[in-house]
This record gives sequence, C-alpha cells and structure tokens, in this order.
Amino acid sequence: MGKNDTRVLMRFAVLTMVLTAAITVKEVTSLTLCKIDTDDMQKCRPAVTGNNPPPPVNECCVVVKSADLACFCRYKFYLPILGIDPSKVAALVAKCGVTTIPRNCRA
Repeated sequence: MGKNDTRVLMRFAVLTMVLTAAITVKEVTSLTLCKIDTDDMQKCRPAVTGNNPPPPVNECCVVVKSADLACFCRYKFYLPILGIDPSKVAALVAKCGVTTIPRNCRA
C-alpha cells in the first residue's frame, strides 16, 4: 500500500467512526429537564418564537403545566441564544392558565 492508499483508508476509518458516533448520539437526543422531556418542549416552540407567535396548542399547555417552572426558570437567561424571547415564554405560561409563577421567574 502506498502513502495515498493509507491516507484514504484512514480518512474512511475516521468517517466511519464519526458516522457511527452520530447515529449513536441521534438515538439519545431526548433528555428530561425540569420534569419535561426535551422532545415535548418542541410542542411549544412555535408559541414562543417569531414576531407574532400563534397561541399554544393544547399539547404545549400540557407540557407547561407539568414542568417544574422554578427549575426551568434557572435557564431563562439562555433562551435568547435559542431564539426564544423570555417575555413570550411568560405570556405562554399565562395563556396556558398557569397562575402561580415562581419568584425566580419574575422580572
């Protein structure tokens, strides 16, 4: 085997390992955060993004009502990084009928 053949083989091996790792990671994409599954959070994404978000769907409100809001609010400062406006999250919580807002969620 020449040097070029060895390089091609090594690149193929590295590509195979990366794809295998990606497939493995893809299978474990859902996490539980503050009593809600991260996949379930996607049900609320339309209601907290964009300039004029639609009202939350019923499935979203089920997620909001089951969440540990005091825990979730610890992450509120990271929401803009994800393209989520924290004030829209507050509106979402109210639209879903949650009236008890933890202290760390206010202001």
